[in-house]
Parts: sequence; C-alpha cells; structure tokens
Amino acid sequence: MSAPSATAPTAPPARSAARRGVELSLIVAAVAVSMYGYAEVGLASDGTLPRGAAGYGAGLAALAVLAHLAVRARARYADPLLLPIAVLLNGLGLVLIHRLDEVPSLGARAAGAQLVWSALGVGLFIAVVLGLRDHRVLARYTYLSGTAALLLMAVPIFFPAVNGAKIWIRLAGFSLQPGEFAKVLLAVFFAGYLSANRAALAYAGRPVIGARRPRGAGKPRLPTGRVFGPVLAIWLVSVGMLVLERDLGTSLLFFCLFVVMLYVATGRTGWIAVGLLLASAGAFAAGSRVPHVRGRVHDWLHPFAGVAGVAGVADGRGPSQIAQSLFAFAGGGTLGTGLGQGSSYLIGFAAKSDFILATAGEELGLVGLCAVFALYALLVARGFRAGLALRDPFGRLLTVGLASLLALQVFVIAGGVMDLIPLTGMAMPFLAQGGSSVVANWILVALLVRASDLARRPEPEPAPRPGTSLAVGG
Repeated sequence: MSAPSATAPTAPPARSAARRGVELSLIVAAVAVSMYGYAEVGLASDGTLPRGAAGYGAGLAALAVLAHLAVRARARYADPLLLPIAVLLNGLGLVLIHRLDEVPSLGARAAGAQLVWSALGVGLFIAVVLGLRDHRVLARYTYLSGTAALLLMAVPIFFPAVNGAKIWIRLAGFSLQPGEFAKVLLAVFFAGYLSANRAALAYAGRPVIGARRPRGAGKPRLPTGRVFGPVLAIWLVSVGMLVLERDLGTSLLFFCLFVVMLYVATGRTGWIAVGLLLASAGAFAAGSRVPHVRGRVHDWLHPFAGVAGVAGVADGRGPSQIAQSLFAFAGGGTLGTGLGQGSSYLIGFAAKSDFILATAGEELGLVGLCAVFALYALLVARGFRAGLALRDPFGRLLTVGLASLLALQVFVIAGGVMDLIPLTGMAMPFLAQGGSSVVANWILVALLVRASDLARRPEPEPAPRPGTSLAVGG
C-alpha cells in the first residue's frame, strides 16, 4: 500500500469542536449559582425565600438561553467561555444589588431595574451577534466611530454635575452615561486608524536618537505629523472634554487604551514609557488644580484621617468612603460574613458605584473576591487569545483593545476601592448598578464573541488540483 498523497484532504472538524454544548452547560451552572445567591440573601434577611426568586431566575435563564441560541446560530465556533462568564458576572451583580435593596434604611429597589437593563444589554448582544457577520466591516466606519465618540462625550458638559463630575445625561427621570458607549467606539476608531497606519507610525519620520534597531528590522523612527496628527487630535479632544467634565477616571481609562493599542500596533515599548510620563504629569496637574480630584487624592493618601483612634485626632469629617471600604474588606476576612450579613451598605451609594466591590469583599470574603477577579481575568485572557489568533490587523487590534478596556477598568476600580490608587467613581463592569454600563459591556462581549468565532473557525479545505488522485492506497 502506497503512502497517502500529500494533497489528500484532512478529516473534517468534528461537530464537538464548536463546544456549544460546553457553553450551554456552563450557562446553566452560572444561572444556578446566581439563583442560589439570590435565595441566600432572602434566607439571611428574614429566613424565607425571596418572593421574586422564581421570576428572577426565570428572567436570567431566559436571557442566557436566548443569547446562547444566537451564538449557536451565527457564531458556532466562538469561545465557549465568553458568554457564560458574562452571564455569571451579571447574575452576581443582580444578587449584590438585591442584597443592598434589602436594607430598609436605603429605601432602594434597583435590582428590578437592573434586570431590565440587563435584558436590553442581552438584546443588543443578540443583535450584534446576528447582524454583524464579520467584525472587519467595522473598519469602514473608523472616522464615524471617532466622531460619534466625541459627540457622546461632549453632551454631558451641558448637564449638571453629579457627585462632582459631569458624566450623566438626566432628562425626565431617565439617566444615561454616554462615556460607557464612547469607550467601545473609541476602540473601533483606534483599531481602524492604527491598523491602516501602523507601518508609518513605526518607521516613518525622523529616526529616534539612541534607539536600538531590532535584528531584521528598520531603525525606529518618530511618526510624521500627517500620520500621527489625527489620532493624537482625537485623543486630545476626548481627554479635554473629560477634563471639562471632571471625570478623570474615564480620562485615565481612555489614555491607557490609547497607549496600549499604540504599543500593540507598532511593537515599540518606548510608547509605554512616554505614556507613563504623560499620565504622571496629567495626574499631578489634575490633583493639584481640580478640587474634586484633589479631595480624592487626599482621601487616598490619608484614608483614616476622619477616624478617631486610628489616625490620632480625627479631622471632623467622619470616616471617608475609603476607610469604610477598608473596614468592610477587613470584616469579611477569608471566607466572608455571608450574603446578606455584612454592613457595607453603610458606604454611600454603594450599589451605584465602584464600592459594590466592598460588599462582595465583606460578604464573600477574600476567597469570593479572588473568584470574582479570576472571572474577569479569564474573560480578558480569552479576549487576548482570540485577538492573537486573528490574522487581520484590524481585528487583532480591536479585540485586544476591547479586552484591555475591561482589564483596565477592573484594575482602576479595584485599585481605587482598595486604596491602591485614588478613587475614580466608575461602575464595576456587570456588578455595579448602572444601565449604561451593563448595556455597553454586553456589546463589548458581543464583539469579542464575533471576533473569537472567526479566530477559531476551521479553515476551508483546499480544492484538489486537476488530475490529482485522492486515493490513499494503490
């Protein structure tokens, strides 16, 4: 028997390679964990199951199954972990918000509204998965995305400030945070522009003095103004608007996104150094000139200044939110106090901000908090993996940029709540109460699902050349 022909086709990929069954199993587990947490809150509060437990579980399960069916229909080779992780994080967020709703002194009922916003987010997730057949289509709308992002960020300037920052649009009891959608649009703009000009950004213009030339590559050069000008102008205008709105947390997020995507596009580590220097200069200027930011820097450096017996003589302002957050983390210990049995609700507007992480830390403990961070890390890692597997520069930059957005936002929020960096006031993705945040993050996950489908899709078999025998034996 002769050896197999070199042109003989390989076996078609197995149907299990799509891993949609694994995705469905993980979704069932995510819904079950969320329902258990919801029931645990009710049992800890008054010893009975919550009256809306069945409706909550049915609603979350229906949303998750509809999203799964959309992925099965249009993105069957997508990463099977992306959707279940998003469902579990969203479910845990609903549990934590419901837990804070159970505090009579707060008088809030936000879990139901958050479930409605989650339904809208899942609806847009399904629309993106079904309607966007190929993520590369977004490259056609590079400049439109940049313009739309700037417009979204400019609108809140004309509305009153909320908690010191002008980031909200409030009309007739309806509120919207446009910056959450602008971050996705800016990622599309940066990916489209940098993928089209990455060579010019790395090798055009004057050579960099003292820079080493990699083996087999040209000497690094500064980009020309014609190439670098548009993307720098977009970034400067966006940061300028955010400074006017006194939202330095989102400014830091967009700046880090800009630097990360510029580094990925050019491969030049010098951009990271330049970015760190500019970020440090901007942070120093904002911390010394903007009262809203200066107060947060003071709380970061002196978190216990208002607590008598901890920092000596109290300054009369009472415990800061940072101090309350650190007390909550300390009270949770390793295993936590249990859902519904903590006191993190004493922190002002805990459900609507980054401080919902303190509730998770106190009631789930260090173990539960590490599990939450592991979910975020896994979601980001799968996004990076999909980006590295893509062959088109635009898709690679877009996917890495979206995953970096999620990673940076989690780091900035967790660092602020844990007193590693000054507070930012942004919403924790999927966990904190906020319709704009949960909807925008579901769109972000939909784009990652669409990109991972193309990255994991088996390549079509090459057509046999005329006259070539497909026989494997003779």
